[in-house]
Amino acid sequence: MRNPLYYFLLLPIFLSAQINESDTLKFKANLSLTGFWQGGNVETLIFRAQSDVSFIPWKKWVFKTNNSYVYQEFGKEKADEDILSLNFLYFNPEKKVYPLVLGFVSTNFRRKIDLRYLLGAGVTFRILNKKDHWLKFSISSEYERTDFSEADFNNSDYDGSFSINTFRGTLWINGSYHLFKGKVILNHESYFQPSLERSNNFRWRSDIGLELPVWKFLSFKINYLNTFESVVIENQKQEDKFLTFGFTLKSY
Repeated sequence: MRNPLYYFLLLPIFLSAQINESDTLKFKANLSLTGFWQGGNVETLIFRAQSDVSFIPWKKWVFKTNNSYVYQEFGKEKADEDILSLNFLYFNPEKKVYPLVLGFVSTNFRRKIDLRYLLGAGVTFRILNKKDHWLKFSISSEYERTDFSEADFNNSDYDGSFSINTFRGTLWINGSYHLFKGKVILNHESYFQPSLERSNNFRWRSDIGLELPVWKFLSFKINYLNTFESVVIENQKQEDKFLTFGFTLKSY
């Protein structure tokens, strides 16, 4: 007998929204769940969960954390099981220019990443900050360590190394815009992350969402995610693309 969760996953749900740390609310939170299940000749199970929380721990400080979990299974064989935790601490985010400290932790089953952590600091430039429109750029520098379960890479410079350490520089851009009198909402969040030591080690990520509001707290959403890593295990593709459809639910 199948787990009832499989049938629940037949109804994809996407509950999320991009949080602006410059907002004055003391606490904001979103929860995202998506899923798909197909049985019969080809069995497929996909489950994604994401949480986004922002709160003010002390005066003039804002902490924001984004945590996600992905599981994919094809023909009862696990294809993906990934964890990603993005954490930021901002000081005076209501200013046009303000500093940040960041820490990331992730794993990736398909890319054979047992553990990746990244620690750094930077500064954010607030270009546009209106109630329904905001745009920000950030520049940061980080130290990164990635532990792999295999040591045969697409670039022979890294062969034999189960751990790759490097310093990175990161350019971030994110924004949100209400268009056509709020009938369409465009969100985007992207970064480019090259190594400061090796020109052949870089990655990027671009996440674009288009929302069509149904009512104040609920919107239909189309989301496109594109990720790229230059250094991967031999015979793996460097680029991943995801196009998802669902709903956005927010509490503010």
